[in-house]
Formats: sequence, C-alpha cells, structure tokens
Amino acid sequence: MSSQVPPDLRYAKSHEWVRVVGDIATIGISDHAQHELTDIVFVELPVVGRQVSVGEACAVVESVKTASDIYAPVAGQVVAVNPTVVANPGLVNSAPFGDGWFFRMKISNASQLETLLKPDAYRAQIGG
Repeated sequence: MSSQVPPDLRYAKSHEWVRVVGDIATIGISDHAQHELTDIVFVELPVVGRQVSVGEACAVVESVKTASDIYAPVAGQVVAVNPTVVANPGLVNSAPFGDGWFFRMKISNASQLETLLKPDAYRAQIGG
C-alpha cells in the first residue's frame, strides 16, 4: 500500500509536512510516518510563542512502538497548536493531513521553504 503524498504540501526529509498560507505554516507528519509509527497514543506540542530554528526538535509523538521527535521544517514562531490532537492522538493516524496537524508557525525566513521536498521528491524518498 503506498502512502498518500498530497501535491499541495512540502516535506522535510524527517517526514514532517508543511502547508503554507501567507506567512503561516501548518505542520504535521506524513501518512508514511504515521504508518511507520503505528498507533499514536500521545502527542506533546510546543508552547505558543516559542521561537524554533529549522531542524529543532519541538514536539513529540509516542506510539505503541516508540517515541519520536517532531522537527521544525522551517524557522519561526509557534502561533497555534492543535489541542484536538492532544486530546485524541489517534487523529494523527486517521487524518495526518487534516485534523491530525500539530502546530502552526509564523515563518521567519520564507526562503527555507525552498529546501523542503516537493511531493515527487518526497514520494521517491519513501519509495512510493
């Protein structure tokens, strides 16, 4: 079964996805990543207002298999978190590109988006 790779997103090599509207980026993990982790049982999100650097660990997901850091795919300030995914971590599995998003950030350097993978490149990375 191949993982979904929506064409409107950019992807970090570490499997985070980014959806940008204006200067706000919504961050989550890919369908491939949630499949690899299996059943997500806990999500810890960054504090609103936190400044994060590109590549910085800023959230954690735990599954029945393992715990995994979530890295900031771009630098910026966290402006919102998704309390629904904290209350219902299974959303990461059932809707990784929808209600399973983690946090939103105001991008501090839009040129960093160019370093992220386009859908075809990400699909090739995951062997899809």
